[in-house]
Amino acid sequence: MIPVGAYQDTRVVVTGAGGGIGAALAHRFAAEGATVVVNDLDPVRAASVAAEIGARAVAVPGDASTVVAEAKEALGGTVDIYCANAGIASGGDAFADEAVWDAAWQTNVMAHIRAARLLLPDWLERGSGRFVSTVSAAGLLTMIGAAPYSVTKHGALAFAEWLSLTYRHRGIQVHAICPQGVRTDMLTAAGSAGELVLAPTAIEPETVADALFDGMAKGTFMILPHPEVAGYYTARATDPDRWLTGMNHLQRTWEGA
Repeated sequence: MIPVGAYQDTRVVVTGAGGGIGAALAHRFAAEGATVVVNDLDPVRAASVAAEIGARAVAVPGDASTVVAEAKEALGGTVDIYCANAGIASGGDAFADEAVWDAAWQTNVMAHIRAARLLLPDWLERGSGRFVSTVSAAGLLTMIGAAPYSVTKHGALAFAEWLSLTYRHRGIQVHAICPQGVRTDMLTAAGSAGELVLAPTAIEPETVADALFDGMAKGTFMILPHPEVAGYYTARATDPDRWLTGMNHLQRTWEGA
């Protein structure tokens, strides 16, 4: 169990923190006493969230794939918790342009890997560190109409699992956040598929932050802000053909909408 005040003076980086889940995480960590780097590709959004938080936040805009060194410097040389939250909700099918697939791969997977490469040496030397990956339920299940997003979120989950199983005995804690619909710009961008699958049970970003903090207190790897996802994940694993038939029904419903 994590004691009360455990995040006091903790140094945290949150990527994609200019809004949505990332902003909620940044606000929550700061409220718990941490110093937070607010990273976003949009410098105006990053600065706005940092200003809302106040003295416990500093904006470090830029690409999530290359932010670690500058963020580390802004935090005085140490990162205790890294939230790999930045993501691209790329729609499209197998025929999506190569550039769409590459952008999703670089942000949703490689940004996590590049961050870990830079963070792990210090963390392993001191025997502690925490890596939080915003995966989404698409990484456990899938998402109709969004092949690049679904595939790369599966990759993000696979990397988070690998980090956890490889380094947990050396003090590295890893969490994978896997929500379904969250009321953010990303949900809006999901269009009619998002309206069909995600919007009916969508939650607020602050609820996702609450779920993460509860999971960190319990030492849970998989964070499910929508508890029903556990049942879907079980169904997918135990009877994949039945699950795929159900998902294909959703696909046909969407096509006929």
